[in-house]
Amino acid sequence: MDDQTNQVGVGPHEAERTQGSGAVAPGRGGRMSRQRKTAAVLRQLRGEDLETVSRELGVTAATLTGWRDAFLAGGEAALTSRTATGEELESERLKAKLGAALIERDLLNEKIALLEANRPFARKRRKP
Repeated sequence: MDDQTNQVGVGPHEAERTQGSGAVAPGRGGRMSRQRKTAAVLRQLRGEDLETVSRELGVTAATLTGWRDAFLAGGEAALTSRTATGEELESERLKAKLGAALIERDLLNEKIALLEANRPFARKRRKP
């Protein structure tokens, strides 16, 4: 008998198809799609036992709990966020542009300093 199934006379491939609600089980260590994770979390939130869902899907209870926590945090963030106005968006765009310009200026100043350091008679620049 296979360790993945409790059914007598059913092969490993048939056991995957017959688990749970008829869906194909991902097996141990496989990746699950976003839709399957969402379905698992919703089953858990509707009151299904954590152990039952985790056994049917072949994932640990800790993994399911992590999915649920992330799902709820995402929902909470969606409810608390407010829509940004055009003025706020423009402000953020200009702040990002200013930050990039300041970084570029600092890099150019360092490059100038390195180039002038290799010239013995270069003029000394005053620090701003």
